[in-house]
Amino acid sequence: MRRALPWCVGPAEACPRGGRMEVLEEKEEEEQTEGEELKALEISDNLQDVEVKVSVEQVCVPSDVPDFDWSSIDTSQLPSSYKTNSPKEKKLLHIADHFLQQYTHLCPDRKPLFLHPVNECGVEKFVSTTVRPTLLPYTELYHWDGCASFVSDYLTMEPLKSPITPPSSLYSPTTILKYQKGNCFDFSVLLCSMLIGAGYDAYCVHGYATHEICSLDETLKLCPLLRKPQEVPKEGMKKKSKKYRVKPPPDLQSKFELQQEAKKAAETEAAQKNKEREEEKVTEVEKPKRDPLYGLRVHAWVLVLSGKREVPETFFINPFTGNSHSTMDEHFLGIESVWNHRNYWVNMQDCWNGCKDLVFDLGDAIRWEIMLSGSNKPLQLLSDAEEEKELSDRDTDDMQEKEEEDMNFDMPPSWVAPIQISPREFETRCSQGRKVILYKKAKLEKWAPYLNGNGLVKRLTVYADLDCTEVVEVREWFKNREDMLDMREVNKQTQLTTEYFSPGHLLGLKAHTYTSLEPETEHTMEFYNEARVDGLQKRVENDNEMTEYFVGRDDFLHVRHMEFGKRGKKIHLASTRTDINSRPIVQIKECFHRNLEKPADEDVAERIFLITEETIHLTYHLKDKYITASKKDFFKAADRDRKGNEIVMTPEMCITYQAGSSEKDKKLLHLYKALQQLTEEEKQLKQQVRQSEAEVLNILKIRENEETAVKLTVSIYNTERNEKRRQQYEAMKNTMEDELLGQEEQDLDYLAPFLIQIGHRKKMTKGQALRVRDDCLTDLKHRLIDKANIIQARFEKAVEELQKKDQWFQENHNQLSAEEEDDFLTCCSEIAFRIHILALRLNREKQTAPQKYLALEEKLRKDPRLAEYLGHA
Repeated sequence: MRRALPWCVGPAEACPRGGRMEVLEEKEEEEQTEGEELKALEISDNLQDVEVKVSVEQVCVPSDVPDFDWSSIDTSQLPSSYKTNSPKEKKLLHIADHFLQQYTHLCPDRKPLFLHPVNECGVEKFVSTTVRPTLLPYTELYHWDGCASFVSDYLTMEPLKSPITPPSSLYSPTTILKYQKGNCFDFSVLLCSMLIGAGYDAYCVHGYATHEICSLDETLKLCPLLRKPQEVPKEGMKKKSKKYRVKPPPDLQSKFELQQEAKKAAETEAAQKNKEREEEKVTEVEKPKRDPLYGLRVHAWVLVLSGKREVPETFFINPFTGNSHSTMDEHFLGIESVWNHRNYWVNMQDCWNGCKDLVFDLGDAIRWEIMLSGSNKPLQLLSDAEEEKELSDRDTDDMQEKEEEDMNFDMPPSWVAPIQISPREFETRCSQGRKVILYKKAKLEKWAPYLNGNGLVKRLTVYADLDCTEVVEVREWFKNREDMLDMREVNKQTQLTTEYFSPGHLLGLKAHTYTSLEPETEHTMEFYNEARVDGLQKRVENDNEMTEYFVGRDDFLHVRHMEFGKRGKKIHLASTRTDINSRPIVQIKECFHRNLEKPADEDVAERIFLITEETIHLTYHLKDKYITASKKDFFKAADRDRKGNEIVMTPEMCITYQAGSSEKDKKLLHLYKALQQLTEEEKQLKQQVRQSEAEVLNILKIRENEETAVKLTVSIYNTERNEKRRQQYEAMKNTMEDELLGQEEQDLDYLAPFLIQIGHRKKMTKGQALRVRDDCLTDLKHRLIDKANIIQARFEKAVEELQKKDQWFQENHNQLSAEEEDDFLTCCSEIAFRIHILALRLNREKQTAPQKYLALEEKLRKDPRLAEYLGHA
């Protein structure tokens, strides 16, 4: 331990007020008054009384969670590193004990450090070696929020045996994962291992927190799913003052109206204040009761420093919930120490104000006492004069050298086996596939995918009261639905249901709001307009109206509104299979965006078809600098009168208003053609309205069928759940194995070529058996002779080649250079070696040929297919 430790001696009240660490004054006060000493002793006695009460107090555990007996776990199959310590680990424990002795001596008012608890095998292990950095092969676990969410969901929280002291044991992350249970220290070590493996600068923290944090009590907190995103205030545009301004028009507003508005505003403000007072009263009632152990409750969490993985700001992670917290959060009351897989740091800063004033620069030797100086963090060392002054009553220089040698000791590797999580475990997450979290006026339930037949994975129930008796709203999230349903919201007070769909629904549905799936009730359907030909984005319908909204149409249509009358007779639509009670169409109204390719007074902005009144109203877009728009009103008449004569277009059948012109359009032919075109479009619109009605009925019927028989999709790569694919794969595998086995048997059967000649008969006659035997022996004899002849021919060829080489050398040896002679000798040596090998092979074949023949004859005699015929042959 470095010589800065004497500075850690703080006031006597430091320990009783929460066991939190104090900033160590650079100079201790030489004298303290007698009253302060008595006060410190009194507070210390009070703390001892509280500790005795806590040791007797039963820890509050939910009644439905049975206690798990950790002493009954099987440790026989664990690796040897779990059961013994290596020499380097033993030296580390010695250094830790020496560090703890100095710490206890120099800081007697501080709580003992959490250094080397026992593991599941009862062996002391230093906490840093329990951290095992691991990057798991799942995309979600590459980010801190995914890791935190997995740990909080996968593990079940167990409270500390004593809420004011750290645990006496710290099990390996592999054992914690196996049994899916653990306390806050187990949670933190596992999460820290995953975060370091993912590249974060993460540390386990031993400190103090509030009762709500330590006990995972979130009943007074708002559910994260109900929190509204913070609105970023928009900076108002500063008005530039101009030297020359137009004189503002006179204020013609009524002063009486202003007074009335001010009066209403005052009443509204008073009502708002009353409402705020009532809310404050409710808040006072909802506040947690005073905790007698406030500041003493031990907790462990994870610290993530800024820098790595582009983390902009240092923050905490509560492993119980997986939520991030600011280092200024008032629920975290102090820090004793932090550690990772490389080192261990003791906090030397003041925690009277919680963690708000802490500086998390672990390289600062004044604020953080490091155990092993051989760290990757830069440290500031004290001057020699200060060291001599502070350790004047310490050991000799030899002991100091030994301490420095210990401080430069490198952390040994983790003793924990590699952390592994199977795909099934990663998918299942929650223990037994289900988890329930209680919030303030809300309950959140989580399920593993495919656990529920309807694909439900999460449900949030919102209540009106703290006792959670009156349900206000229910939100449900789904996964792997064939109908692409993603979320459903149900308002229990209005019975209004809103369903949200992912892209890919059969009918392009995006959202559906309804109170009942019965037709001609209130429905709001939103669509993915990119997936539709008509560009329909939204359709709103009730018993007498229907409104459709469009996007991106070539005809610039964006709204179509239909009004219906009372129900009439049944009709049959050719495009549908069912008869519907037609509602008479009273009015069709269409609105269009501006088409810049047409003049404004020729570009229709709105047209209304009054079906019952047989009238058509056209309103055109406004021209520039005009406040009125051009209009045309058409009054339809029958094509023929009672006598059968055609009715001629008259000026009274069309009323025209041309903005900016007093002349009336007297060309009746043009108006007649326009009326004919509008009449034809009206017929088409009626047909489109009926098709829209039929589509609504079809959607409602399909949604009812989808909810009646919910189907879940399974990836073709998920062979465990994809039963159809798995059966196909197993059938194909069995077929291939049978074919391969038959082929192998056929390839290995030495009688197969001869049995084919007699037709592969299971039952043979004696003559056929003798024929098979003779053919087999004859074939072997021919093969042995052919092999010997091949070796003999190669032998003779090599001898002849050597003779030719020798003859050539005899004729030209006087003309050869030394290099050519060397090449000749090398070639002759190779040929001679080949001749020797061929001679050996030929002699071996001659010796083994009779043995092979006799061996085959004996094998044929014992072959079960020929034995009964050749036994006495």
